[in-house]
Formats: sequence, structure tokens, C-alpha cells
Amino acid sequence: MTRRRRVARQAIELGFAAPVVVAQRMLRMAAAGASPSVRDRREMMQMGSEKVAAFWESWYAMAFESMRIGWRASASPWLWWGVAARGLAPWHRRTVANAARLSRTRRRRRG
Repeated sequence: MTRRRRVARQAIELGFAAPVVVAQRMLRMAAAGASPSVRDRREMMQMGSEKVAAFWESWYAMAFESMRIGWRASASPWLWWGVAARGLAPWHRRTVANAARLSRTRRRRRG
């Protein structure tokens, strides 16, 4: 798969998964109210910590990819798609995994 297609696929999947994760977490927070359970508090703590972790992972991945391509980027602007792919990957991986995990949790609670 070419870099441009990989970046496009990740961006589209991220665009669909992110609103799902936000909605599920907001519903969970609203349902918990003023006294969240241990499970809800753990999920809320995970929200913040994984965003920080994804930011730094993305930052380092883009920096290392930029250093790897170095001056070759001046010869071909298409190499920068690799930087975008590396930077998007941590956000994509976490968001899609959270969407799947939170969807399973909600279904299990109802059943």
C-alpha cells in the first residue's frame, strides 16, 4: 500500500472512530454522575494519559522519520507522506482500539 493511501485510510478510520469514542466516553461520564465507579474513574484517567502518550509517540515518530529521509525530501516531496503516516499511526491505533473496546463494553452491559 502506498504511503498516501495508508495516510488516507488511517485518516478516514480515525475520522469515524474518534466521534464514537468521544460519544461513548461522554455517555459513560454522564451516566456515572457525581459518583463514578472505580471502572469509570480508571477510564477517565486513561483518557488523559493516553492522549499525552500518543502525542509524544507521534512527535518522536515524525521527528525520526524526518531525520531518516533527511535531504532526500528536497528531491521528492512525496517522501513527506511517510512523516504524516508515522505521526498519524499512534493516534489511529489508540482511537480504533478504544472504539472497539468501548463498543464491546457497552454491549456487554446491556446484555
